[in-house]
Amino acid sequence: MMTALIHTSAVALRILALSAMMIAPVGALAWSNAGSLGIEKQGAGLVLFVTLQRQSMS
Repeated sequence: MMTALIHTSAVALRILALSAMMIAPVGALAWSNAGSLGIEKQGAGLVLFVTLQRQSMS
């Protein structure tokens, strides 16, 4: 009984470690991109924003 519990917990820890290693880069990328609030207007985004603003005013 005790060996089955140890074996099961070892397998569970291996699965947890493997899934953490696969999810960690995605989480880090999401965390780094979450800091900016709102839409950044640079380059083509700025041109599109200004164009749409001018069209809505006329």
